[in-house]
Amino acid sequence: MGWRLLTQDEGLALVPGGRLGDLRDYHRHRYQQGVPEGIHDLPPGVALPLESNLAFMNGVSFTKGCYIGQELTARTHHMGVIRKRLFPVRLSGPLPAGGISPGTSVLTASGQAAGKYRAGQGDVGLALLRSEQIKGPLHIRIAESGQVALTASVPDWWPTATK
Repeated sequence: MGWRLLTQDEGLALVPGGRLGDLRDYHRHRYQQGVPEGIHDLPPGVALPLESNLAFMNGVSFTKGCYIGQELTARTHHMGVIRKRLFPVRLSGPLPAGGISPGTSVLTASGQAAGKYRAGQGDVGLALLRSEQIKGPLHIRIAESGQVALTASVPDWWPTATK
């Protein structure tokens, strides 16, 4: 993912060769890497930690107890079956002027539900998809007859056992 430095002053002096970046570039890179952030990518009450790949980023503790959702998260982790995951996606085709709305259904070629688009910027984003359906052709219906093709990928930084 790289580095992100939050400082009140003299931030660039702390990192030789550092430069200020455009926030849109940061979010584009984050979406390409499949890294969720904030309530747009992880809606409260909807996003589950393991489906959102938070265990891959050391965002879930399996030794600390007593946090909301801990029992479900630990049980799912130890069973080893996570059917849906948050994947980075690339959109191709004519995009609507306002982008794709969060929660829009992602469909297979036959029209079967494969998951939901979560968030994005331009032609990149994140979608919660059924793992067994990411290799087939996927699309989002944008108008009565229009659709945008969607290609999901598995990030390089994920553990090999889950790829």
